[in-house]
Amino acid sequence: MGKVTGFLEFARAERKYAPVEERIQHWHEFVLPMAEDETKTQAARCMDCGIPYCQTGCPVNNQIPDWNDLVYHSDWQRAAVNLHSTNNFPEVTGRVCPAPCEAACTLNIDDTPVTIKAIECAIADRGFEEGWIVPKPADKKTGKKIAVIGSGPAGLAAAQQLARAGHDVHVYEKNARPGGLLVYGIPDFKMEKSVIARRVRQMEAEGVTFHCNVNVGVDVTAKSLDSSHDAVLLAIGSERPFDFFADAPGRNLDGIHFAMDFLPQQNRRVAGETIPPTINEISAKDKHVIVIGGGDTGSDCIGTSIRQGAKSVTQLEIMPKPPVKENKAMSWPNWPMKLRISSSQAEGAETVYSVSTTGFSGEDGNVKKLNYVQVDEKLQPIPGSEASLDADLVLLAMGFSGPIEDGLVNELELSAVPRGRFKGLDADEQNYKLPGDNALFAAGDIRRGQSLVVWAIREGRQAAHAIDKFLMGSTVLPR
Repeated sequence: MGKVTGFLEFARAERKYAPVEERIQHWHEFVLPMAEDETKTQAARCMDCGIPYCQTGCPVNNQIPDWNDLVYHSDWQRAAVNLHSTNNFPEVTGRVCPAPCEAACTLNIDDTPVTIKAIECAIADRGFEEGWIVPKPADKKTGKKIAVIGSGPAGLAAAQQLARAGHDVHVYEKNARPGGLLVYGIPDFKMEKSVIARRVRQMEAEGVTFHCNVNVGVDVTAKSLDSSHDAVLLAIGSERPFDFFADAPGRNLDGIHFAMDFLPQQNRRVAGETIPPTINEISAKDKHVIVIGGGDTGSDCIGTSIRQGAKSVTQLEIMPKPPVKENKAMSWPNWPMKLRISSSQAEGAETVYSVSTTGFSGEDGNVKKLNYVQVDEKLQPIPGSEASLDADLVLLAMGFSGPIEDGLVNELELSAVPRGRFKGLDADEQNYKLPGDNALFAAGDIRRGQSLVVWAIREGRQAAHAIDKFLMGSTVLPR
């Protein structure tokens, strides 16, 4: 905890954003860190609540009261050690996590939770600034060789844990840089990619070998990796988008794209990567943009479109508008369903609830109108409510159904179950192993379905524990 009476003395304060008119002119992060004294004051608000629900609200079970107390007493270095004992990448979750820990905070009963996410980010950034976060190579090698397919948060977390246990770890990534959707999906204005590159350098110094531009299942077979490694971890994520409009009128018009065809292009531009000439470039400049989907991916599409110079941005959500305030007696300490305005939505987008897209109209092969109907509380169309919106660019951000690596999935004969998981991968949370006589494991979105970055980190750590135990018979790796 922090100060015994801190939650009574100090009001909740959050990090501030740079002004909208300023931040939409660039692709850099715009969250303004709190000053050290202010961060300590916020850490002082952590109360002696008896049962720290924040820890169970956090998928990686961060020891939040402990490092809040350390920050309050200015022991930043020990706070960094404590934080990293449960979370491999707190500088990532401190930027992009929705903070279920804050929803579970006891003070959230009164709508004033401790600003856990901001304190977490401050500890991690301070650790790098002070040089406390350094490579931790294993004291001795085990002689075991492990392949990790995919370098998103699950793959990275598993690779780091396994390398620190003394295994020879090789990570295979289909893109030019490690990081998966941390690098190619999340826009730079939410998290600059130097954050990931810094961790990759640390992991390389710890003995992890990255093989980029290698698409397993296409450039190399999974079975060849299986035969040349003692264990293989599948951490390929869930990137195949849902397309609920596949049969809708006008779906084949130009200008209708999946979010994950749109977002990675801009990330590549910011990084100076060349977009292959075979790929049709997508831009929101001077266009009426419609984003279908109300989640984080939709929000990222909004912020990106605004920065590209869209004429207008409208977000459509089939669900009704959530309540501004949740019923604490019904929801706490669980994640509540309530209205949240993202930083991107606040930059100038209009969000329309309770609407269902019925089709698209166009001219000369290009989309020009999105046709929709309003729906009732049972999501049924309301007769006579049909209307249309101007649409030069439509971005589909309605979630993901599984991995896009068909070659790998077919080679391993994986059978899908709902939300992109695979049979056998969602049944055993103890060993993360695929069924059968093999040394194949899976973690992250491929195992549990699309989820949060912090859940992927947990999955990677747990899978590393399972692999190490499978190979060595026992393990001292933390879960």
